[in-house]
Amino acid sequence: MTTSNSSSNAVNARGVIQNWQPEDQQFWNSIGEKTAKRNLWISIPCLLLAFCVWMLFSAVAVNLNKVGFNFSTDQLFLLTALPSISGALLRIPYSFVIPIFGGRRWTALSTAILILPCTWMTVAIQDTTTPFSIFVLIALLCGFGGANFASSMANISFFYPRAMQGGALGLNGGLGNLGVSVMQLLVPFIISFSAFGIFAGAGTVQPQGTSLWLPNAALIWIPFLLLFTLLAWFFMNDIASVNGSIRQQLPVLKRGHLWILSFLYLASFGSFIGFSAGFAMLTNTQFPHVNILQLAFFGPLVGALMRPIGGWLSDKLGGIRVTMVNFALMTLLSLLLFTTLPNEHSEGHFIAFFAVFMALFATAGLGSGSTFQMIAVVFRRLTIARVIADGGDETAAQTTAARDTAAALGFISAIGAIGGFFIPKAFGTSLAMTGSPVDAMKVFVVCYFSSLLVTWLVYGRRINQGMATRLSKANNETR
Repeated sequence: MTTSNSSSNAVNARGVIQNWQPEDQQFWNSIGEKTAKRNLWISIPCLLLAFCVWMLFSAVAVNLNKVGFNFSTDQLFLLTALPSISGALLRIPYSFVIPIFGGRRWTALSTAILILPCTWMTVAIQDTTTPFSIFVLIALLCGFGGANFASSMANISFFYPRAMQGGALGLNGGLGNLGVSVMQLLVPFIISFSAFGIFAGAGTVQPQGTSLWLPNAALIWIPFLLLFTLLAWFFMNDIASVNGSIRQQLPVLKRGHLWILSFLYLASFGSFIGFSAGFAMLTNTQFPHVNILQLAFFGPLVGALMRPIGGWLSDKLGGIRVTMVNFALMTLLSLLLFTTLPNEHSEGHFIAFFAVFMALFATAGLGSGSTFQMIAVVFRRLTIARVIADGGDETAAQTTAARDTAAALGFISAIGAIGGFFIPKAFGTSLAMTGSPVDAMKVFVVCYFSSLLVTWLVYGRRINQGMATRLSKANNETR
């Protein structure tokens, strides 16, 4: 099939693209770019809603005892952490589903699934006899929203040429991550009045005379989930050439770079999602006089907006350079955070604490974008070189590289999501054992500095060696 014919007959009536060639400039200009953008701009709000549901307990847990429940601080931290562990585990199978089911069908299905935890949470909150175990199950179901990231990023990676993947994945991931901030901004407002009448029950009167309609926190997302399920089903596309069984995709797990990049992504994205889940609860324990729910959305907002910038900078300057600088900044900021916390000599400095944490959110978002760009670049180069070395042609190499890269992106994102469990749980454990989050922060400092060293030793030195080789060749040619 020629490029001109593929331009006119690329999409059938069921939304399946029969011939997708993003690296072909003529194809990209005629039909590819328009199609890719349409899929991206539907994918983004679907992913944003998924993040809203995933991190819902970060805003709900703080208010559960205010509406009649009696859970301990450690239990509340656990509820904020559990969606991240289930989301991380579910990202592993979600990493491989796009070549099996298709991007359009899976995006619609995975978005529709999120209606279940929202509906269940709405009902459970209205009954103060609901046991903690039920909230544990709902929290685990919210993790399905976190799993959507793996399939969403894998799907978008198929639509864009290599040179544009950093920006496209940065937009999808960054604006999708914005769902955490949107949720934390909207929930305190929507629970302050009877927005859904009988569906949310009667409000719970607070000591200061106001009322809380906490079921609204889950109800608000259901109509939007329904809307974007339909939009994904009718207006997104499946790519026929993107196919493969789980068995065909599993060999990426044997690549050493997969595990190295997983560690780097855990330190960057894991920090973003972990801080998003635990920041409100942590601040509430350290500065109880501050109404943190009015400010908590700023951190995820800053981090989400920085993620596409990280992808864009990496396309321009190289993901390795951006990642190394970013981990250096994260190490310094983590050390600086110690000076802002309350201790036996000081009540702490909330403004400084908040400012440093916002900077940490920014670097976590930036690093998420830069490390994700590194994943795409590294796996495409490795796979293309391997296929060609085995006697394959350029077309086979590109197809295999796209499939392997998507699987790697999804699997590494699963590892990164574990940070959403580890960070709030580490805060909760440190507070329970010592009354302070300092021990948890010490672990984070070691993690960021180790990530800097790993990035330099495995990838950074190769850049310098390559530059030295090119300079040497240039000098010899001059002579």
